[in-house]
Order: sequence, then structure tokens, then C-alpha cells
Amino acid sequence: MEPTYPQPLVMVDTALFTIREERLCLILTRRREPPFEGVLALPGGFVHVQEDADTEMAARRVIRSKIGFDARYLEQLFTFSGPARDPRGWSVSVAYYALIPLTLLDQSQAAEALPVDALPPLPFDHPQIVARAVERLRGKATYSSLPAFLLPGEFTMNDLHRIYEQTIGARLDKASFRHKILEQDIIEPIPNRFRVGAHRPAQLYRLSSKALTPFERKI
Repeated sequence: MEPTYPQPLVMVDTALFTIREERLCLILTRRREPPFEGVLALPGGFVHVQEDADTEMAARRVIRSKIGFDARYLEQLFTFSGPARDPRGWSVSVAYYALIPLTLLDQSQAAEALPVDALPPLPFDHPQIVARAVERLRGKATYSSLPAFLLPGEFTMNDLHRIYEQTIGARLDKASFRHKILEQDIIEPIPNRFRVGAHRPAQLYRLSSKALTPFERKI
């Protein structure tokens, strides 16, 4: 039976973050089709009703198809809607944000990572999506293990300290940070694994859990 009322466009958009050259960056791709063909934009696409069980599955499919790999951490951000956000018609976009380690991004030929404070003009309502995603990311980074998902599987305490500073956008006292992180029990030392360099060997750690862990108090 044909619907008797207009159907809105239903899609997903993804704000994907990484750290490059010690700066928080947003991952963008160039649109392949109109509108805004050839313009840098957030990776997004329509929900495939015959294929996607829900919007999270749609978002993961979009990331795989446009970037080339899965996101380690993906969280629903907000629902954006209205008649003016897309020139093709009244639309609903369920936005997600994700964290992508730079080592994974380097495998992608289709993505560009640009600092969040130096982005080009973005189409649709993508500037509003990005602003909300940055606010969520930086806020949540102060009380959870979220920034650690930007690191590879093994990392030093200094790596973790820098990634928190770069994600939050603020300096963090090293001694206080170390104490608070160890107090939260989110990482564990890898037995007999050290990074050897010019200075004394640095213990390598890994996350204690693959799930996001909230803290009892802010970093």
C-alpha cells in the first residue's frame, strides 16, 4: 500500500576524529554525487532499509564503504532534521561520532584529516554536526577512557598523556594524570613489553577493557 503522506529522507552522518601532528583532526571525504559533488564533507549516506538493521549498522556500513575500515568506538550523537538541511527535501540524519587511530587512517586512500580548528566550509548542516561532536568528544574525554581509542593496541603512559591533552585541548599535569589513570584501573601493563629508545625503556600498556569506561572523577 502506497503511503498517503510524504516520506522524509532518512540518512546517517558520521563525525570521525583522529590525531595528526598532535592536533585533533576531523576525517572528511569528497562527495561523489550531487548535491555538492566534489566538496569535502562528513562521510554519510542513506539508510538501506533492506540491509541495515538500525542506524548504527547503517553508520558502520557507511564508514566501511567510504573510509575502508570499521570504527573501534562509535556512539550516537544527535538527530538533525528539517526541511532546510538538505536541498533534496525534508530530511532526518542520525549523526554518530567515532575515533579512528591514525595508523588505520593511513591505510585509506579516500579520506582527508584536517584540524578541527581549520576546516573548510562544509555542506548541508555539517558545521552544526561537527560543533556538537567536538563538544561531546572533549567533554566526555575528561571523565572516561574515550581518548585511548585513538591509540594503537600498545602504548606508553606518555602516549596516553599526550592523546588526552590533544583530545581535550588542554594541558594536564603529568604526575597527577598518571595517578588518576592508574587509580581508574583502565589500563594494564603488558608483561615484558617495553619501548626502547634514547632514554630508559618505557613500559607498554593496553586497555583493560574494549568497552568505554567512565571515571569516578574527572581527569
